[in-house]
Amino acid sequence: MAAALLVLAAGCGGAPSPGEADAGEPVPTAHTGREGDGWTVLHYSMADTDLEPFMVGDLNELGAVGSNDNLQVRELMDRSPDYGADPALDQGDWVGARVLDLGPAGTSELVEDLGDVDSADPATLADFVAEGIEAHRAGHYALIISDHGASWPGVGPDDGTGEVLDLADLTRGISEGLERAGVDKLDLLGFDACLMASYEVASAVAPLADRLVASQELEPGHGWDYGALRLLAEDPDATADQLGAALLDGFVAQAEAEGTADGITLGLVDLTRMDEVDAAMAAFSGALAERAVAVAPVVGRAGAETLGFARSPDEAEDSHMKDLGLLATTIGVEALDVSDEADALVRAIGDAVVSEVDGAATRGATGLSIYFPPTAELADGAYLDVASAEPWADFLTAYYDAGAQIPAEETAQFTDLADGPLVELEDGGVYVTAEYDELGQANLTDATISYAVVEPDGSLTYLGEESAAIDPDGAPVASGFYDLTALEISDGIDTARAYVSLLVEEDADVVSLDVPMAYYAPGDVDGETYQDVLLSIEIDVDSGDIVAETYYAYDPATEGYGELNAEPDGLIVPEVYTLLNDGSERWTPTSDVGLYADLEALTYDLVPLESGTRLQLDLTVLDYGDNASTISGFTQVP
Repeated sequence: MAAALLVLAAGCGGAPSPGEADAGEPVPTAHTGREGDGWTVLHYSMADTDLEPFMVGDLNELGAVGSNDNLQVRELMDRSPDYGADPALDQGDWVGARVLDLGPAGTSELVEDLGDVDSADPATLADFVAEGIEAHRAGHYALIISDHGASWPGVGPDDGTGEVLDLADLTRGISEGLERAGVDKLDLLGFDACLMASYEVASAVAPLADRLVASQELEPGHGWDYGALRLLAEDPDATADQLGAALLDGFVAQAEAEGTADGITLGLVDLTRMDEVDAAMAAFSGALAERAVAVAPVVGRAGAETLGFARSPDEAEDSHMKDLGLLATTIGVEALDVSDEADALVRAIGDAVVSEVDGAATRGATGLSIYFPPTAELADGAYLDVASAEPWADFLTAYYDAGAQIPAEETAQFTDLADGPLVELEDGGVYVTAEYDELGQANLTDATISYAVVEPDGSLTYLGEESAAIDPDGAPVASGFYDLTALEISDGIDTARAYVSLLVEEDADVVSLDVPMAYYAPGDVDGETYQDVLLSIEIDVDSGDIVAETYYAYDPATEGYGELNAEPDGLIVPEVYTLLNDGSERWTPTSDVGLYADLEALTYDLVPLESGTRLQLDLTVLDYGDNASTISGFTQVP
């Protein structure tokens, strides 16, 4: 992406309560295409994926509310031939897409059997929006789209075609549907999908709706609680803000009941305020781009420290989405020459985000995220096609270019690689400390400690990584600590050791573990075909107990995530990072021990390593130019 970005560059407070207004709030205008009062809710389920069982459950929740004189619900559900056969309402099971009008609780009317369609085709979405509104005129309209989500890459796929509704497709499909129906915009647009509460998405869909409901983080499979729509069935005068609040409250309550509340986010965004956010974002991005060389170290450190979403130990599968409000706040504090622009952006986000809920592992999330891959190599060139991202993409161009120009003598470098770091067994673990070159100190952005078992043949099997400490303004010393434990996962028959990326946020109530896994479906347990999976574990800081674990399936073609729908007689296997004697490195599923994928029956333990285990300990410092220096030491578990 670096070259593509360079080409592009060459060419190129709190929110008011619902119903209140402040001096800067736009004056609302009358919407077109409204008739009478009440609500029409259009629910678009792209269920031709492994998420089908979860979406059938959502449809049954919708059906329990049903339609009445105040609320009309229309559903498009595109079902898969490969996942589940659960009955949906009174329609039973089917393959392909059906359009349904929900009736009184538990009942539905088949409007049209579409058969095998591409639900990722914007024309399919446009038809659904236009025909749904034309059939059910109301005073208010909402559209909710469900599937895997990936932020700016969009939602999908439709497994039948492999296609995705990218951001351009989404806006085109919704816009064309509204235009055909004679409606200027929706009252509320929702994404019951992972990662869709991003600046890029909100800016792109702002002309299409007054409010947006979406999540910055991965969403558990249970998704939203559609019982929240009872508000509309009971009150035809309910506002979009009231509906949004009900959806947020229902999501939290369901997450608490399902044991997933520690890792959630969901926000309600006032899209009528996005013009102000866009202006502030353009000014902030422009100020950073103009001063790229000067501010790059600060921006790089802020990116490394800021709350991220859909993190993965495998950087190629990381979403690289960061909380925009937190990122701008940190940059504004550390880089005073852009503090005015940063403060303006933070205020604009605060004004636009009406309300937001988070969990112990996502505490402080501000409601909108932004794409920030730390290096040009990890950046996706398709980002250049996202119109709403142009100012930020221009800054990324300047940032990566500044990193490429760091003088060799000012890059991240340890001073005495030959002697290795200081390794000390203390406090039930091992400390690793080393000095780095002061000339490159100001350019450092991050430091990590990794730990690996030295196998009898000399190859390395890594057990995990976590942050190490550096102080860009203090002594040029990096230090890390490892507690000499390993994560073991058991199905009651076999036990497998897993790789762990550990994240400890300051003052957090939980520690987050991200664990790369591989899932083999029952028909593939003896083969080479598997699905990449990210296991997210939350551990209570005080008790040390595991309070939540969720498995998310990753689709490399779409870069999307969604909760894994595993069959108990399939296999789930940890993926480990290995370094062979020939210098080659890779992420590979362990093939010697497979665990039955009855996920609720699996147990997790952090166990002490066996006495005598030989370890290699790697301390790494990185700068904003993607230069890294690693110093390695060895020890033996006492």
